[in-house]
Amino acid sequence: MGHALFLTTPPPLSLFNTSSISLPSPSSSSPFLCRISTPGMDRSSSTSLYPAHRCKTLYLVRHGQGFHNVAGEKDHKAYMSEEFFDASLTPLGWEQVDKLRKHVHASGIASRLDLVITSPLLRTMQTAVGVFGGDRFVDGVNGPFLMVSGAGNTNYPAISSLSCPPFIAVEDCREHLGIHPCDKRRSINDYKPLFPAIDFSLIETNDDTLWKADTREEIKEVATRGKKFLDWLWTRPEKEIAVVTHSGYLVHTLDLFGNDCHPSIKEEITKPFANCELRSMVIVDKGMIGSNISTDDFPGKKPPGVDVPSDFAHVNQPDGPGEN
Repeated sequence: MGHALFLTTPPPLSLFNTSSISLPSPSSSSPFLCRISTPGMDRSSSTSLYPAHRCKTLYLVRHGQGFHNVAGEKDHKAYMSEEFFDASLTPLGWEQVDKLRKHVHASGIASRLDLVITSPLLRTMQTAVGVFGGDRFVDGVNGPFLMVSGAGNTNYPAISSLSCPPFIAVEDCREHLGIHPCDKRRSINDYKPLFPAIDFSLIETNDDTLWKADTREEIKEVATRGKKFLDWLWTRPEKEIAVVTHSGYLVHTLDLFGNDCHPSIKEEITKPFANCELRSMVIVDKGMIGSNISTDDFPGKKPPGVDVPSDFAHVNQPDGPGEN
């Protein structure tokens, strides 16, 4: 399956900000589009409609503040320091996690989630389990730890895997790869004891073979990887998915989208993420990448005889009675 990027035309997969009232207007050749419009109406203000089973809701989250962020804000050269290899969350980062956790529970997001996907770095996994995981672990509670106490040399208590969606680690949503030690991961064998209930089975190598000390991934390569990841989501059955990832990855991936939108919606999609910011987006499968079948639609039953809806009768019988 190809994953070509677009420059002036939208890709088979579209992404919308769920807080936007006016949705973008993809090409009228889309087989899954019904547009409500009138003659002379500006297409940019029209409404788009898609089958629900061709859509997924994503909750995109940038990790909380890491120690590398603090140092990098003071001196960008700090990102080159081995001191910040696979940096963990700061105490402020954990406070941000706690605040976002309260929001996702108060808003109902937590109860709707089918899956949590995380980049396999300390700061993203800490953020993912802190925001979307179970309660802080209490002695005597059954079930494996989602995160053990003190994971990543922090003072944060253990987190339970009870009453939360499954968690999987995916390499394709890692940060911009290369040169910066903070974006290099540890071995999977190092992570598993710290995050016992995260599924690492989709990661092919124990050691980090993607990060290069002397080569920085090109922006186009980051975007291609991001588009590949979004397309891959259509191979999964889950409808509401949280993705905990990184600033650069989000910026370069989301910049592919929104070119057919009102400029304000493009800005909503592509503006940089703050630490521990969450944005809800909808992706639409316009190119039949996935093969999902609706579980909500009902085919109905044709009555005996000619099945002609009343509002089409006048087309076949223009001189007959009007619409009912």
